[in-house]
Amino acid sequence: MRNAVSRIFCPVIALTCALCATAGLTAQTAAPAQPSGSAAAQNQTQPPGDQNSTPTVKVSVNEVYLVFTVTDKHGHFIRDLRQSDFALLDDHKAPAQVYSFSQQTNLPLRVGILIDTSTSIRQRFQFEQQAAQSFLLSVMRASSDKAFIEGFDVVPDYRQDWTSDVDALTRGIDALSPGGGTALYDAVYSACRDKMLSARGQEPVRKAIVLVSDGDDNQSHAYLEDAIKECQRADTKIYAISTDVSPTRDRGDDVLNKMAIATGGRAFFPDSIEDMPVSFQAIQDELRSQYALVYKPADFKADGSFRPIYLFCLDRKYTVRVREGYFAPNS
Repeated sequence: MRNAVSRIFCPVIALTCALCATAGLTAQTAAPAQPSGSAAAQNQTQPPGDQNSTPTVKVSVNEVYLVFTVTDKHGHFIRDLRQSDFALLDDHKAPAQVYSFSQQTNLPLRVGILIDTSTSIRQRFQFEQQAAQSFLLSVMRASSDKAFIEGFDVVPDYRQDWTSDVDALTRGIDALSPGGGTALYDAVYSACRDKMLSARGQEPVRKAIVLVSDGDDNQSHAYLEDAIKECQRADTKIYAISTDVSPTRDRGDDVLNKMAIATGGRAFFPDSIEDMPVSFQAIQDELRSQYALVYKPADFKADGSFRPIYLFCLDRKYTVRVREGYFAPNS
């Protein structure tokens, strides 16, 4: 099986390298495009003097903007890899064309803070609020980033709409209060449908939901698969922090892990509630330590179908975290 996999992926790398060599495309010179998961054209402009910004980006609906992270077996981020270190298949085919590859991208953030306010987390709720507020104070850049605040028990409770005002965001978190059952899937589905799908502007953005919950759901109308698919449609990663600090993993932890893996995010399981700030710090590090690859899929059809993505590092001691795929736009 290992040899078979190698035979599949080696031609992919050869193709991508050849494309870059013949077209002269690099992370510094290419004019890449918007992901197929977003059906609107967008542009990114590098501010004068900002050495960490990504190049100017022109986007088209039949091209994919793919953001991913690479870690070693200890979970440390690997930031110095090249395009030739990866193999990519989109819907089981090598890409038709690769436009750009860049390291340590610094795109504007669009972050949804979703905090479980159900009765089951009442005893640790205040600590969760404080940890989420500290995260926003650390990660937000007023010049480019935006976030919103959503609590949830039986229904979603939006306490602050999109804003770059950290004071308004922290007040939104303070306004949350625990009580009621848990409709986790409805909350995630709602956040992606009502907020993340519309989180587009004049430039590409990196979209993420930071979900603080024990993963248990007893009130949702939506199913787990519905919530995951809506995240994939909105091109949004889930970073989940479990509030279940019991010594054994339960079904809720498995739910959080499944949501994170399917969307290219990550789930954290602190040993104690006091360790939660460490998880928030890890999310912050990851959001600022990612790669971006822009490519045109082969045999692309704007038919609304789901197209799986397979992205691997040829050095198998490294792990790539990327979304499982995306939904093509409808023509």
